[in-house]
Amino acid sequence: MNSTLHVHMKNKAASASYTRNRSSGPLSAIRVRPAAGNPRRGWLTAGHLTIPVALGRGGILANKREGDGGTPRGSYRPRQLWWRGDRHSRPGTFLPARVIGNADAWCEDPGDRHYNQPIRLGREQGGDRLKRADHLYDFIIEIDHNTRPRIAGRGSAVFLHLARDNFGPTAGCVSMTKSAMLQLLRRLGPRTKIIIG
Repeated sequence: MNSTLHVHMKNKAASASYTRNRSSGPLSAIRVRPAAGNPRRGWLTAGHLTIPVALGRGGILANKREGDGGTPRGSYRPRQLWWRGDRHSRPGTFLPARVIGNADAWCEDPGDRHYNQPIRLGREQGGDRLKRADHLYDFIIEIDHNTRPRIAGRGSAVFLHLARDNFGPTAGCVSMTKSAMLQLLRRLGPRTKIIIG
């Protein structure tokens, strides 16, 4: 093979590889919108992917409060993936990932200094434990809602997670099927904007 042709083929292969990797990299933004006629259901659009999602029982709210069941309107970024390593292998994602342990929980008490932060609980302590008997929290995408600054009562534990079998409303999160979650995770990175509303 002559050297000119060999260099051209090598460059073409490198170019195809670069294009393929770039197109499957993290998205700059994804969008969650309510479905027409049902504020508890919605659509998540991520590039060419459009998937049905369940929203909070209060729909999408601009003025999110603790316990209102609303999914907060706004622009957020994913912080990390939490997943059940005892049930699933680590999914492909550009996000930092952490296995959910027995003591992992989330503080939802506005009076606590750890409000809207991950905490570790002993066996006898209550709280929103991340390791659940059902499958809702098998994959959790933590987002930066109410983090900088954290304001007591403005909502906590707002995640993207798995949906109930009946696709029922959440307490304020965005939920989806496992197959949709795995597709979405492959396109999420820490700089991806999650636009809700």
